Amino acid sequence: MGDKPCIRGLRVTVGTIVGLMASGHSADEILKAYPYLELADIYEAIALCSMAL
Repeated sequence: MGDKPCIRGLRVTVGTIVGLMASGHSADEILKAYPYLELADIYEAIALCSMAL
């Protein structure tokens, strides 16, 4: 995925998850769109992004 951090080795980047959250999507909506993700994955993506700030 172009050296971008991914969720648990899946082909979903942290940036994708954070971008969806920033644009107003709820965690439930993201989990419906990406059923192989877990709620903990979303929390980890947000935490990783906030650490980079």
